[in-house]
Amino acid sequence: MDKVSLELGSGGKMMRDFIDQHIVKTFKNNLLEELSDSAHLPLGISFTTDSYVVDPIFFPGGDIGTLCINGTVNDLVVSGAHPQYISLSLIIEEGMPWEELKKILNSISRSARTARVQIATGDTKVVRQGQGDKIFINTAGVGKIIARPSLKEINPGDPIILTGPPGEHSLAVMLKREDFGLEAEVESDCAPLNFLLPFWEKGALWMRDITRGGLATVLSELGEKLPYSILIQEEHIPLSRAVRGATELLGIDPLYLACEGRAVLVVPQKKAPRLLEEIRKNELGKQAQVIGRVDEKKGKPGEVLLSTISGGLRLLEPLTSELLPRIC
Repeated sequence: MDKVSLELGSGGKMMRDFIDQHIVKTFKNNLLEELSDSAHLPLGISFTTDSYVVDPIFFPGGDIGTLCINGTVNDLVVSGAHPQYISLSLIIEEGMPWEELKKILNSISRSARTARVQIATGDTKVVRQGQGDKIFINTAGVGKIIARPSLKEINPGDPIILTGPPGEHSLAVMLKREDFGLEAEVESDCAPLNFLLPFWEKGALWMRDITRGGLATVLSELGEKLPYSILIQEEHIPLSRAVRGATELLGIDPLYLACEGRAVLVVPQKKAPRLLEEIRKNELGKQAQVIGRVDEKKGKPGEVLLSTISGGLRLLEPLTSELLPRIC
């Protein structure tokens, strides 16, 4: 590959290969090699960073402002940290309407209050017209570590819980672009996942928010770290009617569509019924489902298998191409 392609930022296999072969090898250290959503630093601090280039910057259910706060908060939560402080860096294109900028700043403020985090520092740059796309945002988040993911404690039979319908963020952005001529009433699931924090103390072994690459890619990355396979039941995945219908029309696999307010958890088998019940008590988790389990009988270690509605088994692999660029 002589030039960078969009697939490099897809969250899929090409991005993972780039990180492994170039980022990790170039900046090799123990913290970076963990490749978690947030680095656990000394003194009980968790630290994460992210950049947001979503197009369009306003979409049903949110905008780039809500996205930058919730995305950063969620990376801390699923890493076992209580979000506290966020830095905010704005790269604004010359000529951006003031009203749009103020609307985004207000969204950031509301989202920060909802997630109970403070904007502690930041930076602002302006580039010439034509050198940006209205606005890009970079954030960094700091939180207090309350738990650490326990991959070594995951055993065969441990259930996998999905907190809600996947794919709604990707679909909302796609429909707003009007590239496909489809209409559907769907909003992004963009939301903070702070309500999941207590589940670390209640027994959760591992969590990930489902962003670029979708559910299939997130589960594939988990499978790579386990000496077991993962078996998912297609009939238990709570797809919304809008996502199911649109993806069938377009020939897109919904398991590779991104969310910005959903997470997948691995919990101990004995605690699963109680934890699922508690997750469902929150508005963001009311459609949560056990979608599968860690398995040692079917497939090879590291494989993610989908038991289809038709009765077959399908191997789920990481995303290999960019389904929808610039969704976050």
